[in-house]
Order: sequence, then structure tokens, then C-alpha cells
Amino acid sequence: MRQELMSLPKGLAEEVARNLVMVANLLDEDPEQAYAYSRIALRLASRVAAVREAAGFASYATAKYSEALAEFRAARRMTGSVELWPVMADCERGMGRPERALAMAGEPEVNKLDKAGQVEMRLVAAGARKDMGQADAAVVTLQSPELASNSVQPWTARLRYAYADALLDVGRETEAREWFAKALEADQGGQTDASDRLAELDGVEFTDALVESDDEAAEETATMETAVEEAEVQAEAEAEVQAEVTESAEKPVEKPAVEPAEAPKADDDKS
Repeated sequence: MRQELMSLPKGLAEEVARNLVMVANLLDEDPEQAYAYSRIALRLASRVAAVREAAGFASYATAKYSEALAEFRAARRMTGSVELWPVMADCERGMGRPERALAMAGEPEVNKLDKAGQVEMRLVAAGARKDMGQADAAVVTLQSPELASNSVQPWTARLRYAYADALLDVGRETEAREWFAKALEADQGGQTDASDRLAELDGVEFTDALVESDDEAAEETATMETAVEEAEVQAEAEAEVQAEVTESAEKPVEKPAVEPAEAPKADDDKS
């Protein structure tokens, strides 16, 4: 990549390199942000193959398969390399064209791939078979010397997992469980959820303690907020009552006016 960037002016090369580094750092954690950085790099240096490849993977990670395929094709034209062939075929699957992906699996380019690339192509082809409703053919597609090997390679866990999943699709549950276990043995980096699939087959249900804790905390917070609101309402009511009492106490008492006594009536008899 450095060699490719040397074709650019120094300042521009450094700017493009910074954006490519951000693409690599964010691709798994925040693919949308990685995609944004890839577009900047693409705008700055669209004639650099590494930039087109990075833009392709950023588009692929955000399910923009048409864009990804266009970028991968451009990178392949610039370099003449076939290493992107499997991911190009998977883009065809993503665009709803599994038959094209399957056709690519039979092209001469596959023979030029290294072992990892050939395994990746096999995974894509099996996925295309499943997309087309050919579950049994997907199982057969994954059967290979690489699957039977006891050697653990970077792609071993994913290959075994895909085979277990394909077996499950055709109702071979016992064999599927065996291969999920083998996938778990080879999965040192947590590439798959083989442990969860095994637990599911064994009828074990896991509870996410963190989620439950968050729910309980939210419920407790809501209860406390309700209590505080009720207390505030009660305090306001008591304050109003107290104010009324105080106002009444401070107000001077008005004495009733004394009505003049009635004049004694004249004694008619005496008069």
C-alpha cells in the first residue's frame, strides 16, 4: 500500500494514508464511519488500487453490494490480482444473484487462488446453493480435504461452522452438533457463535445478566422518580395549607360592631 501511495505527492499521500488507516480501524466497529472515510480517500486518490479495494470493503461492510462490486472490479483491473474473486462473488449473492456467484465458483480464476481463497470461494458457493434452495447441494459443496483435515487454519472454524449449519438445514441434527463442537474447538478468536448454537441444540437458554440488570435499574429509577414526584406534590399541598394557616393567623380579627341598645318602651299604664 505504501508503494502504491508513493505515486502521489507527499502531502496528498499522507492524507490518503490517514483516511485508509481510519477505514481499517473502524471497519468492524463502525462500518458506516469507515465508509465515510473511504469516500474521502476515494475522492482524493481514485486511481490507487489500494484505495479502491478499501472503498470496496467499506461498501461491502455496509451492505452496499453494487458499489462494493464496482470498486473490487476496479481494483482487480489495476492490479491483475484474483484475490478479490471470492468477495466479488459474494457481492453477487448480496445483490440477489446467487446463480452468478455459483458461476464464478467454476471460473479458471479460482484455480489461481491460494488455499485460503479457495476455501472462501467454497463458502460463497455453498451460500449460493442455500440461497437457491439447494440445501443438500450446499452440504456436498462444503465437503473437502480442508474440512476433513485436523490442521487448524485461520479459516477452519468458519468452514466447520458453515458445514454444521448446512447439516442442520437438511435435518442432520446429530452430525450438526458434532461439527459445531469441532468449529468451537478451532475458533480461538471468536469468529463464530458456535457455543451458542451448541447450547441451542442442547436446549440450554442463556439469560443476559447485563440486560436484566439494566432493566432492573431502569425500573428502580422510574419508581424513585415517581416517588419523588409524589413527594413534591405532597410538599406543595402542605406548603399551601401552611401558607393559608399563617395568613389567617396574621390577619387582624375584626370586632363586631356593637348595636345600640333599644330604648326602653314607655309604660302606657303609668302614663
